[in-house]
Amino acid sequence: MKLGYVIHYVPDVAATSAFYKAAFGLEARFIADGEFAELITGETALGFADEKFVETMVGSFRPNLPDGPPAGIEIAFVVDDVEIAYRKAVLHGAAPIAPPVRKPWGQVVAYVRDNNGALVELCTKAR
Repeated sequence: MKLGYVIHYVPDVAATSAFYKAAFGLEARFIADGEFAELITGETALGFADEKFVETMVGSFRPNLPDGPPAGIEIAFVVDDVEIAYRKAVLHGAAPIAPPVRKPWGQVVAYVRDNNGALVELCTKAR
């Protein structure tokens, strides 16, 4: 089994795609009529789908909200320099949560929230 993609349900696919391009440097693989976008992130893609899709499948759901607590999931990006990635993300509108810190096992980790309130980890490769 192999993880193919992760879909983040958002209220505005185009705005979220633009945010992820500016804050994290990700390019879109494709955008479908503003209802779905898939970003290039290596082997596993990160997708954004309009919240209306999940509502039609399961009814109500708890969306991420910038002013509420984040959902119980995070998006993690492995980067070479966490400090630079963290500063760039915050410069482009990510809400700072935890600045870079070196963990006892050697990994450097920082956290921000995206334009929708989702938790995003920026980290070096775990050794």
